[in-house]
Amino acid sequence: MTWLAQMYVTLMPGLIASVLNMVWCSTRLAPSLNHPLDHNKTWKSKRIFGDNKTWKGVVGMVGLGMLACLGWGALCASFPSLGQFNLFYTRHANTVGFNLVVGALIGLAYALFELPNSFAKRRLDVTPGQPARPPWNLVFIIVDQIDSIIGMVILVSFFAPLTLIFALVYIIAGGLTHVVFNLLLYGVGLRKNPL
Repeated sequence: MTWLAQMYVTLMPGLIASVLNMVWCSTRLAPSLNHPLDHNKTWKSKRIFGDNKTWKGVVGMVGLGMLACLGWGALCASFPSLGQFNLFYTRHANTVGFNLVVGALIGLAYALFELPNSFAKRRLDVTPGQPARPPWNLVFIIVDQIDSIIGMVILVSFFAPLTLIFALVYIIAGGLTHVVFNLLLYGVGLRKNPL
């Protein structure tokens, strides 16, 4: 199960940042950033991304990704048996500068890879933050869990060799983990719906 340990150790900063970002976005801090990425613009009379994709969310993911990578990198340095599973350190040293760059990239990949999903939902008139209606509901439940994971896995592939099979396994395992995180966040009131 080395591959599973590698996945969790490598992607953990992104998962931590995503949870912290939900907390950040629910606060009243930085109200000037709490505006939609699409600036309320439409394409073919429908919103491009919707109200839930904000500058605050992107800035939060990048900044919190950097902080999460710094903290996780320090933990990996303190426990080399943990750090050996981090694929970002396959060809690069675990340094503050490297962790800041990787953290920013993780946050950016996470946020950007959610946008095509939001774009597609707006085309189908799915209300932001609400589940899609049949027959699209199952498709979007699955895509909602893996879109950001796909972004992070693609990022990892630039830093360490990943076979297509491993990438797919990482996406599936990461998606299942995302479901568990979502259910926990729903339980504590940080999400409006469980999936």
